[in-house]
Amino acid sequence: MAPDSAMNPRFAKAALIALQFLAVTVADAQEPTTLLRSDQRPLAVSVYAPGGGNCQGFALISPGAGGSERGYAYLARGMASRGYLTLVMGHPDSGRSALREHVRGTGLRDGLADLITEPEAYRSRFMDMAAARQWARARCAGTDSILIGHSMGAATVMMEAGARNKLGLQGSDAFNAYVALSPQGAGLIFPEGAWSGLRKPLLMLTGTRDTELGGASWETRTEAFRNMPAGCKWLGVIEGASHMNFAGTRLSSRMEDLTLQTLGAFLEGRRHGDCRLPDKLQGLELRAR
Repeated sequence: MAPDSAMNPRFAKAALIALQFLAVTVADAQEPTTLLRSDQRPLAVSVYAPGGGNCQGFALISPGAGGSERGYAYLARGMASRGYLTLVMGHPDSGRSALREHVRGTGLRDGLADLITEPEAYRSRFMDMAAARQWARARCAGTDSILIGHSMGAATVMMEAGARNKLGLQGSDAFNAYVALSPQGAGLIFPEGAWSGLRKPLLMLTGTRDTELGGASWETRTEAFRNMPAGCKWLGVIEGASHMNFAGTRLSSRMEDLTLQTLGAFLEGRRHGDCRLPDKLQGLELRAR
């Protein structure tokens, strides 16, 4: 890891980006809302309005299995502070109650494995995204769109972006850029080489304590990056970060800050069309292709 770079101009710029992410205004406060999907089922979302009144686009956040629209506030506020109308989706068919049903009688590990490999759960997530996209587009003049997902949400991101999978699902690739937190390698969901067709900008983040569900090393989460074609693809590894550090549970503000700094730098690089990496930040290894 690089030594302290506080006097480096590029580090200063990255720090400024982080401050912009953390500068939460009254405008981006959480607002619970219920949307209707195309099948008329309700979808609970938390809405974070863009700061400054200028909406440059929208961002959707897809939680992990058992997550809810009340989580990931640090990510939602960060995106809102950069001018994105941000929605955290509740995913009724893979949220808390769905996870409880899957773990009943089988235990947490087996129940999670069942849920994250259930095709209908992802089809439901695709319907959730379609409803959220339609709602956000009607309320934001900006055309940019970002999909962010953690854990099962990261699998959702990869499928939507076009990754091949073992569940017979095909995403619509309807977003301009993607962010996958704790992405999966080849295994229960994705076959070898699943990500070779992904073309759009994509940021992946993991940590050195972010082990897979079956106990495999965090390094399996870097497999997608190595398989993708070059072109604004970033992989960040945070020293000491665990799976739940990305979930917005406030286990470590330092891990959340590093996540936001990296996300901010990625969005800034993509906006300028060069996607060059910033100088290294302490505790973070960052690679691009």
